[in-house]
Amino acid sequence: MAKTRKVNPSFKIWLEVDGKPLIGKGGIEILRAIDREGSIAKAAKSLGMSYRYVWGYLSKIEKVFGEPVVKTRVGGVKGGGAELTKTGRWLVNKYLKLEDIVEKTLKKA
Repeated sequence: MAKTRKVNPSFKIWLEVDGKPLIGKGGIEILRAIDREGSIAKAAKSLGMSYRYVWGYLSKIEKVFGEPVVKTRVGGVKGGGAELTKTGRWLVNKYLKLEDIVEKTLKKA
């Protein structure tokens, strides 16, 4: 007889546009880090990713979705920075709501 092991359900969520993958957990973490840090460079560093990778990922999201998800500002006296657009915030909220629904459903199972 096999050992008794605890088996737990698991899941992955991603959002699609017209059948094309748009964003998943990693992308949401990138957007949340940008929101938290106020900078793409600082967000990338906090996540252990390269600036180039994060910038490329953002470009991919914007190309697939057709709208900007991050608004940047160049340096100057106050320095540069980045913030989520309304679309970026909407994507984060939509994803987190879906994730919460699935987690609650699986706990009931």
